[in-house]
Amino acid sequence: MDNHIVIMAGGIGSRFWPMSTPECPKQFIDVMGCGKTLLQLTVDRFSGICPLSNIWVVTSEKYVGLVHEQLPEIPQENILAEPCARNTAPCIAYACWKIKKFHPNANMVVTPSDALVIDVTEFRRLISKALKFTWQSDAIATLGIQPTRPETGYGYIAAADQVGTDKEIYRVDAFKEKPDKATAERYLADGNYFWNAGIFIWNVRTITSLMRLYAPNIARIFDLVFPDLGTEKETEVIRKMFPTCEKISIDYAVMEKAQEIFVLPASFGWSDLGTWGSLQTLLPQDKDHNAVVGQEVRLFESRNCVIHTPQAKRVVVQGLDGYIIAEKDETLLICRLDEEQRIKEFSE
Repeated sequence: MDNHIVIMAGGIGSRFWPMSTPECPKQFIDVMGCGKTLLQLTVDRFSGICPLSNIWVVTSEKYVGLVHEQLPEIPQENILAEPCARNTAPCIAYACWKIKKFHPNANMVVTPSDALVIDVTEFRRLISKALKFTWQSDAIATLGIQPTRPETGYGYIAAADQVGTDKEIYRVDAFKEKPDKATAERYLADGNYFWNAGIFIWNVRTITSLMRLYAPNIARIFDLVFPDLGTEKETEVIRKMFPTCEKISIDYAVMEKAQEIFVLPASFGWSDLGTWGSLQTLLPQDKDHNAVVGQEVRLFESRNCVIHTPQAKRVVVQGLDGYIIAEKDETLLICRLDEEQRIKEFSE
């Protein structure tokens, strides 16, 4: 198999302000305090799936330097620069048409750059199985995360019948939007609903054919730029044509319309790290449920807090319950965890 990995790394991570900023979003930050950024951790978890020369990163023009700095082993021509944000369908189309030009039989994984996976061995096993499945068929596969709570912040995948005797591959019945609390509780009880991690596996022939069928305007644009991909004209043509793409997600553009889509239920300790609250649950916690990233943080009579102050020399917190304390450069945020949905408002 000719395996390729496409990493989407263009988001700005506004809910993680002030750690994540438009100048340096969360995928380029050592969020976990482990010595590697989320982007570097994403590349690491695909070790053994394909060579580094087959890893592609789609990002904003302004982040190309950051990607090259953090992933110097990735060929420069594999860093694809979006001149503007047009959601995931044009982003994915750019990578697919570029890969197809040089690898017409490529088997691909498309993944976000800002998630966390705890059990990397199990992740690789399921990715390898999905790649084998899509190599042998014209289907699309996706990983569905086994839900552990009635989460309202994720979209869901509804699974139907299993494929033959394979108990790890199921036909997708429907993609569901982020539910309200009662619906999420029903999904959890039903047992055939999985979190949509935005990880898709397909053959390049399959996805380009489906985009011509279900997203013809986007496909037409990339058919036009196809002759210039990989040439000195690529940057100029992409800057001209990419902004004319419809601003739409791959879920709306293709996934909700395609027929042959299958899901592999997965349990490998996944989180999309979308909020400070999600980070708190993943970091080690002390006996009072405080999670800390920082050199010298001292806590007194404080509970249920997340403190992210890796740049500060010394931090002392007393008497707080359920707070975010986050410091980056010249900005300090002190905010109640249960008000974290307002962080985007605060950052403005």
